[in-house]
Amino acid sequence: MAEEKVSFRSEYEESTNKLNVVTSSKYLSWMYKLDNLGVEIRGIERVTPEEKVSIGKWRSFIQVIGLWLAACGGVTTMSSFFLPTLVYNLNLKNALVASLLGINLGNLSGCRQMVTARFLFGQWFVKIVAIIVIIGMIGWSVINCVAGGQLLSAISNANLEVGIAVVMVVSWIIGVFGIRVLLKFQSILAIPTNVAILLFYIVVSKKIGHISDTNQAIDDLDISSQTSTGQWLSVFALAYSVTSTWGGGASDYYILFPDDTPSWQVFILTFLGIAVPSNFAAICSVIAGAIAYSYQPWSDNYDNYGIGGIFASAFEPWHGFGKFVVVVLYLSLICNNIMNTYSCALEFQLIDTRLTYVPRWVWTTVVAVIYLVLALAGKEHLNNILGNFLPMLGYWITIYITLLLEENLIFRGTKAARRLHHNEFDGTDEESISTMYNWANWNKPSYRSMGLAATLSFLCGVAGAVLGMNQVYYVGVLAEKVGDDGADLGIYLCSGFAGLTYPVLRYIELKKFGR
Repeated sequence: MAEEKVSFRSEYEESTNKLNVVTSSKYLSWMYKLDNLGVEIRGIERVTPEEKVSIGKWRSFIQVIGLWLAACGGVTTMSSFFLPTLVYNLNLKNALVASLLGINLGNLSGCRQMVTARFLFGQWFVKIVAIIVIIGMIGWSVINCVAGGQLLSAISNANLEVGIAVVMVVSWIIGVFGIRVLLKFQSILAIPTNVAILLFYIVVSKKIGHISDTNQAIDDLDISSQTSTGQWLSVFALAYSVTSTWGGGASDYYILFPDDTPSWQVFILTFLGIAVPSNFAAICSVIAGAIAYSYQPWSDNYDNYGIGGIFASAFEPWHGFGKFVVVVLYLSLICNNIMNTYSCALEFQLIDTRLTYVPRWVWTTVVAVIYLVLALAGKEHLNNILGNFLPMLGYWITIYITLLLEENLIFRGTKAARRLHHNEFDGTDEESISTMYNWANWNKPSYRSMGLAATLSFLCGVAGAVLGMNQVYYVGVLAEKVGDDGADLGIYLCSGFAGLTYPVLRYIELKKFGR
């Protein structure tokens, strides 16, 4: 244990010395002076046990519970689940089944990302993974901003640009001040945002009688069973993508947890923290979308203001208080967007080691400007973004999680398997292989995987996704064979292709290089 503490401290002192060299530059020192104002400048550097300030285990748990309730229990999650009936013509039963199966399977996959991608993809390919994660998080931020613009526009007739800008500015401010401020902000808003969803259930229930009209209208369309199956699979892929994409950054919010926190507690906390508010929000959204399909006032407002129109119409009988509830729901978008803004900045520092010397808040600012510009450009096309962008995120995260699970279960699950990683663990004695990963080597490329097996398997997974994707811009040769409108099979095929190739390639890599 003493030797471990020495290595941790040496690692910290080494990174501190490098930082001092950078901050001595007259061109960059001003960036670091902001640390005195409370701005968090730290990036992906490992947080050693000595640096962690204990705030109590249970307090840490409560803060993270608040984090997930605020981030998942809001309009960001709800926005996708208005679509199963309104866009994909599924009746309420099929819409609910596809949505809930997808959202829970996606959550089960996404919350398993609790280790650094560097140990899986190596020094070079992890750069590509980081870029993909950046694109995904910026995409989610665009969705949040546009949805925010629709909400404010629906209740105040303000321009979409106003709601978009407010989401961006508040997210940027909280993101700049870092993880501790972020956790406090989310904890404060967790209960109000979920109470607002509960109130949405109440107003939606008053129009539940229109569900039968919707189901009848869909039956009258006389859609073939094969086409309906294709639409069901596409909705499943959409719902899966909503929760699975948390896998790209879920672990960022546990860095202050004590090192001795059991992994099963972290898993349960993450799974339930995402599952409970996500299901709570999704069910009501599916029902509201089904009502809007046949109830003309809601349908007209949806055509004019998007999802903001549905919220505004539903709460209209409550007058001023109804508008207040919509504003609280608007804040839920900010809660989700803060996490994208914070985590996305960290991903930039994985692209190149030289980027780690630029304070995290600078990357936070860059990210915020990028998604603001994109949101303003795409403010009239939220449905297209949701329907075509989210499944793309689902493809890559599915490949990632498939490889990660196989790495952990097959090649790191036992001491016998970890002996294959003799370069990473500096030998094969019992003490060095007692943990699944040698975290002391997190920033030492020569001790980690070269990423050859993961890279080749990832490309095989991409091939599977291309064969099975069903998007406006491309329909795969297998996807087009299901029904009149095709079906999104990309998630299943990319997982299968990557999962079949990785064990063989990884075994060869370990035998050849020992890492």
